[in-house]
Amino acid sequence: MSKDVFKSIAEIERAEKIKEKKAAKRVSSEKKASEKNSSKKEKAGKPDKQKGRKVEASEIIELLKNTLIMLLITVFAGGILAFVYENTKAPIAEMEIKTRQNACRRVFYEAASFSESKILEFPVTEEFKAAYTGSEITDCMEAYDEAGSLKGYVVEVTSHEGYGGDIVFYVGIGDDGTVNGVSFIEISETAGLGMRAPEVLAPQFRGRKAEVFEVVKSGAADETQIDAISSATITSKAVTGGVNTALAYFREILKGGVGNE
Repeated sequence: MSKDVFKSIAEIERAEKIKEKKAAKRVSSEKKASEKNSSKKEKAGKPDKQKGRKVEASEIIELLKNTLIMLLITVFAGGILAFVYENTKAPIAEMEIKTRQNACRRVFYEAASFSESKILEFPVTEEFKAAYTGSEITDCMEAYDEAGSLKGYVVEVTSHEGYGGDIVFYVGIGDDGTVNGVSFIEISETAGLGMRAPEVLAPQFRGRKAEVFEVVKSGAADETQIDAISSATITSKAVTGGVNTALAYFREILKGGVGNE
């Protein structure tokens, strides 16, 4: 071959090598660029995760703060209520005693003082409840004279046979069984009819003595009869039945029952 041919081949080989180097350099540059971009993405992703963690921690802190505030408010409010209760407990109890004493005095006006509740000392037996289902004995107090001697009892009765619902009243009973008076505590009968019980029925029992009172419509003929309120027979029978229950409680329990054994 001539020198020109060898020269041409050498130039071609050199050109190929240059081309290969350029290609290798380009691949290397692209690889580095790719790695650089990946690194940037990873770095860009990390702050987002950290940011998410910061938001979550902030929410927990806010929740704890609100819980603590509510707890402090509850404790503070509870302290105020306890303070108010302690400072009003005695006056309220004193007012209740005074109200009870005044209610008792309305049915036992000659008594000088009254005891606290004696219902636990003179409990109503199951036999008694079964015998007197229309009315319920809900409380009992003793009445004393100036010397402190027992003069009788004040019995609280709840009649379940009223026309408008339960009727609650006190019955004062002397030590000899005489009804000293009847005073209403709760009554919700028909206006103008059953609501006249305090003015029509109560006075009829005062000073009377009987084991059982009965309601009549034609006018009371003796001390055992109670003249009914006109057009309010149900109320009249409910109140009279309650008084009879109080008298039975007096005879069977207060004077001869478990309280005196």
